[in-house]
Amino acid sequence: MTSWVGRTAVEIAAAVREKRVTPREVVAAHLERIERLDGRIGAFRRVRAEAALAEADEVGARADLAELPLAGVPVAVKDNVAVRGESLRIGSAATSPAPVGRDHVTVARLRAAGAVVVGLTNVPELCVFGTTEGVHGTARNPWDLGRTAGGSSGGSAAAVAAGLTPVALGNDGMGSLRIPAANCGLVTIKPGHGVVPAGIGEGDWFGMSENGPLATTVADARLTLSVLADAWPVRRERPGTLRVAVSLRSPIAGVPVAGPYTEAAREAAGVLMKAGHQVRRADPPYPVSLGAVALAHWTAGTHVDAAGLDRRLLARRTRVHAAVGRLFTGVARGGGSREALRRRLEPFFAEYDVLLTPALARRAPRAEPWHERGWLRNAAVNTAYAPMTPPWNLTGWPAMAVPMGALPSGAPCAVQLVGPPGTEARLLEVAERLESLRPWRRTAPVAE
Repeated sequence: MTSWVGRTAVEIAAAVREKRVTPREVVAAHLERIERLDGRIGAFRRVRAEAALAEADEVGARADLAELPLAGVPVAVKDNVAVRGESLRIGSAATSPAPVGRDHVTVARLRAAGAVVVGLTNVPELCVFGTTEGVHGTARNPWDLGRTAGGSSGGSAAAVAAGLTPVALGNDGMGSLRIPAANCGLVTIKPGHGVVPAGIGEGDWFGMSENGPLATTVADARLTLSVLADAWPVRRERPGTLRVAVSLRSPIAGVPVAGPYTEAAREAAGVLMKAGHQVRRADPPYPVSLGAVALAHWTAGTHVDAAGLDRRLLARRTRVHAAVGRLFTGVARGGGSREALRRRLEPFFAEYDVLLTPALARRAPRAEPWHERGWLRNAAVNTAYAPMTPPWNLTGWPAMAVPMGALPSGAPCAVQLVGPPGTEARLLEVAERLESLRPWRRTAPVAE
């Protein structure tokens, strides 16, 4: 009997469309794996077992089954995106346990494409930090269960990396897709502003937050992105020779980048050079003030999201983060510093088509109760390991994480690809080239 666990979304959807397998069979197999493994991983806050099987039957009975791009594909949804009939807890005891009345537009698009939502995944409280733990659970990296999966889309990344679902929905306000993807050996893309509907929290962190896919292959990331963007069938771009800039230094002054991550970027650069692209070492002209600008927007977004919640029910680190952000909310709303950063970086991307960097600066912190620790320690740890991602939320430009190489522990390493507005298809093609020449193991050996 063929097992559909561990297959890609592309493979599953094709098999369901051709009636080689039913959506119920696919979903049931993934639910069994979730029940068997997730106690060790902590990917899910809520598993929708009965509802998912019923919805799988509905997909199987659809008259347009043969046309559905995600026919029967199980998906996990980050618990800051509304799923009809489920509560939206956002990792917090301060949020309402009442079920929401309708799907977020991205969830509605996934369902319209034939996907089945099997559960809601764990996040840090209000999706603030680059580690995922709190009152609803701790998401661990399936490649190294002693380490965090990352955040804030940590549960979604852990689900995909463990083969609990082939793809998942997450979002990214300061790196919240790319950080856990890099930790867990996944492909993700944070699309540029306006490509996929946002509607995340109270104002999308001033327009910096974007919804996007987590996947084990570039093809699955492309397919899921096309559904989220309502752009099926997917547009392909076949770039010629690209001008690729390789930068190994942190955008945040004073934060060192560890050897495995610089080596991953060098390896990816060598692959692209052999593929015929023009590759040069070049650092974007990051301003010295970038760290302060990122901190101001990071905290101000939380201040806005925490408004109306009972502060007594928030973890201490979240309360302090929001209190610090109150000082910067006016500046963040004004958008002047973000526009200045865009103007500063635009000439660099007139000279180069793609920027290649390490995805992280060091391996992820241990999976510990970070929500019980002080704000300053959390902020310092987050900045030290994930300084590479915030600039591209501040600019609103597309960026990807792509697996490349391994850490000494054997866990995956990763690189980041960045492009100017409108280059999502280009970045996906570059990532696919890396995948074809340096293929990676798609899921962690957590069940072995």
